[in-house]
Amino acid sequence: MKRLFRILCIFLFSAATILAASASDVVVKASLDSAYILMGQTTPMHIEILEGSNDLGFMPQTKNDTLVSAVELAGITKADTTDLDNNRRQIRFDLILQSFDSGLYTLPPILYTVGKDSFFTEELALKVLPVPVDTLQTVHDYAPVIAPDTHFFDYLPDFVTDYWWAILAVILLVILAILYFKYFRKKKIPQIFKKKEIPPYELAIAELTKLHSENLCENGREKEFYTRLTEIFRIYLDGRFGINAMEMTSTQIIDNLNQNDDTRDKSKTMEAVLSIADFVKFAKVRPLPDDNNKAFNNAVSFVETTKPVANEEKADDEQQPPK
Repeated sequence: MKRLFRILCIFLFSAATILAASASDVVVKASLDSAYILMGQTTPMHIEILEGSNDLGFMPQTKNDTLVSAVELAGITKADTTDLDNNRRQIRFDLILQSFDSGLYTLPPILYTVGKDSFFTEELALKVLPVPVDTLQTVHDYAPVIAPDTHFFDYLPDFVTDYWWAILAVILLVILAILYFKYFRKKKIPQIFKKKEIPPYELAIAELTKLHSENLCENGREKEFYTRLTEIFRIYLDGRFGINAMEMTSTQIIDNLNQNDDTRDKSKTMEAVLSIADFVKFAKVRPLPDDNNKAFNNAVSFVETTKPVANEEKADDEQQPPK
């Protein structure tokens, strides 16, 4: 009887140890794509959970409308579950955050419960930037009456001021005639060859290499860096795909990329680059060094992956007029 009781105790102790070990192996992580958003915009908080295949967890905060007083929970994406080795699984999904009040907010740890055990993500910081609005600061009265400025033409005769353009045209024609008969009539004008245009891909790579070598971000010139980076990207889109990006907003550029079969799958990458560039240029945000490197590498990757193949380059050369 004592032996049977001892075996039962050992079995219960082993089962409790296994359950405790399984619960202790649960890992919950949270991350943000960017620490900055404009008021009214949304941004995803990526949630990753590593747990045992038989664990049944619950995240209470997903039932709320807000994470903090000014940061709302706008939605939740569908979870993506992946089976791992050793009887474990990985669960990934996004919490869509949105805020309509500017400020710096500390997002509390996300709670995840498995049975009686609780697990928390790390704290994250989110800065919500206000949307710039032009306002009239002061109201000015009517300007006082002042004497008009005088100019040189006020002292000339009326016929000179009325027909100055004709007089100037006659003088220019006389000068051109003298120059023609004196210098150009007996000289053969050399043939002027049209300079071959640099292909958009080569021009973009050369400009990106030059931009990288100047180390603008390291010298605190982030605004100049992103201005030149987006200008290189816009010129490349015009030359490579015929998209008049120099006259478009960031949103219009992304719409055109989504409509092009060659750039549709890369539009998300460049949307992130244009978004952080707008923050730096218009909201005076100073991004992290990692954000600068990521933006530059994404621009290089876009140019490399969309460069014309050999057949396209050959066709372009055949269309060039003979020299």
